[in-house]
Amino acid sequence: MKRSRGAPSGRPTSKNLGENVVRIEAEALRALADRLAGPMAADFERAVELLYRCAGRIVVSGMGKSGLIARKIAATLTSTGSPALFLHPAEALHGDLGMVVRGDVVVALSASGETSEVLQLLAAVKRLGVPLITMTCDELHSRSSGPRSLSTLAQAADITLDCSVAHEACSLGLAPTASTTTMLALGDALAVALSQRRGFKEEDFASLHPGGKLGKRFLRVSALMHTGNALPQVKPGTAMSDVIYEMSRKGLGMTTVVDGKKLVGLISDGDLRRLLERHGKKVFDLAAAECMTRSPRTVGPDVFAIAALDIMEQKKITALPVVDAAGHLLGVLHLHDLWGTQML
Repeated sequence: MKRSRGAPSGRPTSKNLGENVVRIEAEALRALADRLAGPMAADFERAVELLYRCAGRIVVSGMGKSGLIARKIAATLTSTGSPALFLHPAEALHGDLGMVVRGDVVVALSASGETSEVLQLLAAVKRLGVPLITMTCDELHSRSSGPRSLSTLAQAADITLDCSVAHEACSLGLAPTASTTTMLALGDALAVALSQRRGFKEEDFASLHPGGKLGKRFLRVSALMHTGNALPQVKPGTAMSDVIYEMSRKGLGMTTVVDGKKLVGLISDGDLRRLLERHGKKVFDLAAAECMTRSPRTVGPDVFAIAALDIMEQKKITALPVVDAAGHLLGVLHLHDLWGTQML
């Protein structure tokens, strides 16, 4: 009889192994959440407060897999308003230690708490008087009775955060899996809590991510408007022949009408077509002040570009004059400028 090509009897399939890994790591995260809600809550709050009061930068360090997690935590802190950097512990011993200065706070990651390269940083950290927060797998909040010996790193820390897990998701129980997942989640928790403590807002995030979609949404009108020689403008007494020339030369399908520095009106392509239908060739005998739309819709330079786009869509217009509080013309925002940002 032909044997099927399925997995041998009694051996778990890849699907079952994958499911088991995810369940083990999910359980480790649930246990971490329980600690944060209970016995570790005070230490976590102290860590957030210490990072909030940091006058320098947050220096995150770790070796191996913990080092990869440390890099991500440093990146998340930086992108959410808390200047941070990653310090490779081995490179620190060969010159990079100069990255740590008084006023910084060091966050050191080590599952065992005995990583030699990380421990060698302790002397320098203590010499500088730099506060130390650690993430280790010391079971600080274990329910088992009896004395527990802490790792060297945990003993040296000002604040120790418990990333312990019941067991790793690796079938051999050796590769860092569940432990690095809890470290990553705890780092995210610190970063988010710290950003909220700082009052970090969407526009702050956007200013640090100008190349992203959110950054484009929070561009200001002042960053996109036409100014200087690119700004179409005429005086109230300008003849309509010269008005048409200015509109054609600047290529925005409109021109502003300015008395001194103050915006007093606007003439668009649509206005010009309607004037020609009504007056024919006599329109060329008129001046800008006789043809302009008075009190046109305007925006300020600090308005978000996405809000200006909303105005254009509601009013069915393609250009908006940009003015200051006194009504002085600063620039013109055109719909094509918003298209260029891929905002639409």
